[in-house]
Amino acid sequence: MKLLIKYFPDLSPLQISQFERLEGLYHEWNEKINVISRKDIDELYLRHVLHSLAIAKIIRFQAGTTLLDVGTGGGFPGIPLAILYPECHFTLIDSIGKKILVVQEVASQLGLTNVSARKNRVQEIRERFDFVLSRAVTAFPEFVQMVRKNISPIQKNVLPNGIIYLKGGDFEDEIKAFKASVEIFEISKLFGESFFDTKKVIYLPVR
Repeated sequence: MKLLIKYFPDLSPLQISQFERLEGLYHEWNEKINVISRKDIDELYLRHVLHSLAIAKIIRFQAGTTLLDVGTGGGFPGIPLAILYPECHFTLIDSIGKKILVVQEVASQLGLTNVSARKNRVQEIRERFDFVLSRAVTAFPEFVQMVRKNISPIQKNVLPNGIIYLKGGDFEDEIKAFKASVEIFEISKLFGESFFDTKKVIYLPVR
């Protein structure tokens, strides 16, 4: 929690309470359904929560923004962002039902009425959203092809609607086809912890 307060000092008392409860909830559910590795569960706030919130350092979502989190796993980046942006709506999908069960239970216990969690593959989703989010579920070109149909043409935010992708390591080959429009944000410039040295936020507007 000290990390979150350090980088997000304006959290409300409710948001602080919700973030504080994440650790206990994920420890409890991870014992029943393994959605986070043993190594990562002990560094939940660094490796999952703060990593997810890097997105909030490159864009402040306006009220009413709709977001689709593809391959959410245990609820990242969707759950931390839903806490931070209670006036936006987040749809979290994963093809593995037990992971969606965990997401539904965590969202329910935190009182997150702005979260919908569904067992779906993105190919089955027909609705449109302002932004599609993901933590590197597949190679970027394939991901763009899968979710392009899900981007709404109606703009609400300063950044045009599109894809926001959390990615680690070398990314040059994957973005060659999008070089003209893609933006890369080094998370190490947003957060000082060494975990983020190779981590990036990739933003691709989709028109």
